[in-house]
Amino acid sequence: MILDTSFIIDLMRNDQESIKKIAGLKKTSTNLMSTTLSVFEIWQGIEDLESEEKKDKIVKFLSSIGFLTLDVASAKKAGTIYTKLRRNGIDIGAVDSLIGAIALLHNQTILTRNVKHFNRIEDLKVESY
Repeated sequence: MILDTSFIIDLMRNDQESIKKIAGLKKTSTNLMSTTLSVFEIWQGIEDLESEEKKDKIVKFLSSIGFLTLDVASAKKAGTIYTKLRRNGIDIGAVDSLIGAIALLHNQTILTRNVKHFNRIEDLKVESY
C-alpha cells in the first residue's frame, strides 16, 4: 500500500485516524511504502520546521518504509493520465498524476486524505481513513 503525502503528514501530526489506520495495517503485515515524489513534497515542508525533534520523527518514519520511484513507464502513464483529465476540464496536478501512475503500474492502493484527486484516475485503487 502506498502512503500518500497527506497520510504521512497527518501521521506526523498525531492525527488519531491516521494512527489507528497504520496500527491496523501493521497488524495485517501490509507492505507499507510511499513514493519518492511524496518525499519531495514532505521535504518542501520539513525545511521550514524549526523543531529538530519533528524533523527527526519524519526522517525516522521515512526510513522505516519502502519507496517506489518514478521511472520512464510511470512518467509516460502519468502524462497520459494528466492529459486525459485536463481534456475533461479536471486538474489534479502533475505530482498526483505521477503518484497515481506509479500506484497503477505497481498494482498498489493509495492511502490518502486526498480522495477527490486520486478517485479521478481510472482504475486506481484509493483508500481513505
